[in-house]
Amino acid sequence: MSDEGELIHRGKFLSYHRTDAGWEYVSRSNAKGCVAILAVTDDKRVILTEQYRPPMGQTVIELPAGLAGDIPLQEDEPLLSAARRELKEETGYEAKNWTSLGEGTSSAGLTDETSTIFYATGLTKMGGGGGVGGEQIKVHYVAMMDVPKWCNDRRREGCYVDFKIFAALYLAKSIDQSTQPRLWY
Repeated sequence: MSDEGELIHRGKFLSYHRTDAGWEYVSRSNAKGCVAILAVTDDKRVILTEQYRPPMGQTVIELPAGLAGDIPLQEDEPLLSAARRELKEETGYEAKNWTSLGEGTSSAGLTDETSTIFYATGLTKMGGGGGVGGEQIKVHYVAMMDVPKWCNDRRREGCYVDFKIFAALYLAKSIDQSTQPRLWY
């Protein structure tokens, strides 16, 4: 993980550090990791979320996502459990099939935070979604083949679009292609 160096400030959710070499960065003080979910319906629609993000000052189109280990007395929450919880909280869906697509840095020059992306299929609607604790999450269903154009249209409307959407689609495609039957001529 990170070389913690000197703790400059500890907030409720973030800690601000400076290394011996002078590099400054933040880390989460209330979670052990982030999860994001590429949830795909049986009719090949990708479920995306939209919510206002204060650091950006506007709405952001994202994969359903959240923190692992951020609930008191559940600090050791497994990443997959957090992904299941976040998918249901934000979209109202539960998934039968889960595959880890991989882990990567969120913004390596700013934070030691990593995100693990999961691929969820076999979806069943179990609730309303929309988030918890005042989150006002809007859920979108976008045909998988239309995601790039749909996201570009949202960008032109003034929304930010999280690049993890495209990384997740790429990683899922590589898995799907390796499990699909092929004809060799």
